Amino acid sequence: MGDMEKMEPKQVLDDLEDRIRTIGVLTSGGDAPGMNAAIRAVVRTALSYDLKVRGIRKGYHGLLKEEIIDLSARDVSDTIQRGGTFLQTARCKSMRTTEGQQKAAAICKKYGIDALVVIGGDGSFAGAQKLANYGVKTIGLPGTIDLDIACTEYTIGFDTAVNTAMEAIDKVRDTSTSHERCSIIEVMGRDAGYLALWCGIANGAERILLPEEKKNFDEEALIKDILENKRRGKKNYIIINAEGVGDTINLAKRIEQATGIETRATILGHMQRGGSPTCKDRVYASTMGAMAVELLMQGKYNRVVGYQAGQYVDFDINEALSMKKKISAHQYEISKLLAL
Repeated sequence: MGDMEKMEPKQVLDDLEDRIRTIGVLTSGGDAPGMNAAIRAVVRTALSYDLKVRGIRKGYHGLLKEEIIDLSARDVSDTIQRGGTFLQTARCKSMRTTEGQQKAAAICKKYGIDALVVIGGDGSFAGAQKLANYGVKTIGLPGTIDLDIACTEYTIGFDTAVNTAMEAIDKVRDTSTSHERCSIIEVMGRDAGYLALWCGIANGAERILLPEEKKNFDEEALIKDILENKRRGKKNYIIINAEGVGDTINLAKRIEQATGIETRATILGHMQRGGSPTCKDRVYASTMGAMAVELLMQGKYNRVVGYQAGQYVDFDINEALSMKKKISAHQYEISKLLAL
């Protein structure tokens, strides 16, 4: 982990002037609320050190297409409150190939980009790791609504997404109670169930279906529990289903057929990615964006910024990518206890 107290950034800048003059910034993979706040912080912090900043549109795909623009302080005005990413983002299969990685590094050199700040998830960091191998100094900022990056307890966008989902689920419960229905609400999370788990606890769901627990899913036991709740006089039954478990619409049909209880499926989908970021996402993303530039000014690069135990920290990019993250078993047990 990096130590931000060892040296004054301004002092180190004098030693690095011949090496870092221009910083590039891109957003990659799925968009997340708060990405604009991070871009803004990178730009304005870099400009305070008299560095040039170049924005790369559409992630690595845009880098390979040379969609590169200069960014000024004014260019990032009135962006902090906007969801999504004004630089846009895209998936890029070419960055998984040696040819694509070499071309991306050459384009960075062509445009004088000495260091690159990458805002995204593990896949985006893997691209940054490859660029580092070709001499591009990189800093990764965790930007994903899935909260699935192992080196950090916080990822840009999760707080907004989970609050968006929570508010939508509250509304579904209102109508579910009015009609004495069972409701299955699918939230995002293809491989990680953090959104589902947090919503399940926050919304008081009766059941939470996680990708991590998919192999243990007992549909017959779920149906028995729904019927038992009905016998006890409960007027609704909420199931939070993660995208990675899926089959939401068919599951609703099977439950209705087996129980005789009207059952509705709601898939929240990409609405969870949108919306104005929460205060937490704005502040944390801004702090991480500024920290990315400060690390570069201290001669520290090929790092990933994270947040642990109340502190902003940084890890070697290879170390960060080697870490594994699992759903908290304790938190999952609590969710089941509170649903009794």
